[in-house]
Amino acid sequence: MAFEFKEESIIQQETDLFIGVLKWILYAAFIGIMVGVSTTIFLKALGWSTQYTHQYNYYFLLLPLAFFSSSWLIKKLASEAEGHGTDKVIEAVHLRSGKINPMVIPVKLVATVLTIAFGGSAGKEGPCAQIGAGLSSLFADIFKFSDEDRKKFVICGISAGFSSVFGTPIAGAIFGVEVLFVGNLLYGVLLPSFIAGMVSFYVTTLLGITYLYSPLPFVPDLSEMFLLKVIVSGVFFGICSLVLIECMNYFKKLSGKINASEHVKALVGGFSLVVLALIFSPMYLGLGMDTVESTVQGNTVEWYAFLLKMVFTGITLSFGGSGGILTPIFFIGSTAGVFFAEVFGLDIATFAAIGLVSVLSGATKSPIASSIMSIEIFGPHIGPYAAIACIISFIISGPRSVYPSQVFSLKKFI
Repeated sequence: MAFEFKEESIIQQETDLFIGVLKWILYAAFIGIMVGVSTTIFLKALGWSTQYTHQYNYYFLLLPLAFFSSSWLIKKLASEAEGHGTDKVIEAVHLRSGKINPMVIPVKLVATVLTIAFGGSAGKEGPCAQIGAGLSSLFADIFKFSDEDRKKFVICGISAGFSSVFGTPIAGAIFGVEVLFVGNLLYGVLLPSFIAGMVSFYVTTLLGITYLYSPLPFVPDLSEMFLLKVIVSGVFFGICSLVLIECMNYFKKLSGKINASEHVKALVGGFSLVVLALIFSPMYLGLGMDTVESTVQGNTVEWYAFLLKMVFTGITLSFGGSGGILTPIFFIGSTAGVFFAEVFGLDIATFAAIGLVSVLSGATKSPIASSIMSIEIFGPHIGPYAAIACIISFIISGPRSVYPSQVFSLKKFI
């Protein structure tokens, strides 16, 4: 009888697991569809608005007005939409069981389009992650799910948003479960995160969104101690990550010290970017993906490009602009890679690619997702070397991140 009872309990346990797997596959697939559609709407709106404004050579002269409008929308309708959205989602998961104000969804979309279309140096992934997480939270509230389930839905929304905005479904799925706790992967959400990420990616692809894929004709020359050069580059990219984090913190503190309303600060920030763009170049405005694509094809840029992009991004996200931070990180990482390659006489395309994912790893504390991204975008041959640089950058940049809401469960980095 004891044996029969044990056998029945095992069958019951396996049945419950099967039902649970099936349930979360369906839930995650629905979230993936929802986020894929919302990401497509956002990316197409951003593409159309950017195409329209860029018809004019000095489109960025309206930046003060764009920042003012973005700041006003956020202040009046949804304060959570301020800055780069991913950190607000992380904060919601840790402090409010993933509960997000539904007004964030339209406000973040409009504020980000205004910011980037007129030249604000911000990214597109933060809005997609925040919009996806907001829709997931709303879905959980409508159907009266528990707080624990809502948190899972929101994490799926982060993964789906990241996957669909960059076209990296595996890296996106891992990013969603890696970015919340530094040093602790949320294995319980792995399956739904992967499903949501894959479905979201397929939906955006079917709806006509295209992505950056730049496989490198990469064959390492071991006779020149290539691995040692990659290790040195990892140290350099870790330092770049740390400089970026401190730059973002500096502009945030500077904004806090200015005794003026948020709307006035937005005007100051917009005007500052106009002046900087006229002095240096408009190439540091907006997403900057043209520059990223150019560097991974082996083209050079000014040696200080990665430093200037940090300044433009810090001003944008601390003085009224709205958007993500990962696309600027791509710019910073790839141009830092060009600088490193030129100093040491190395292949520019290779180290631009390694720099892109390594600075991402160090700045966001996501070495696994960043390593996988290197394979998804640049091909499998560069993967092992990029992974080494990503891990070293992660270690060198220490317990700091562009996401202040991240929880560090890792006590020692090495």
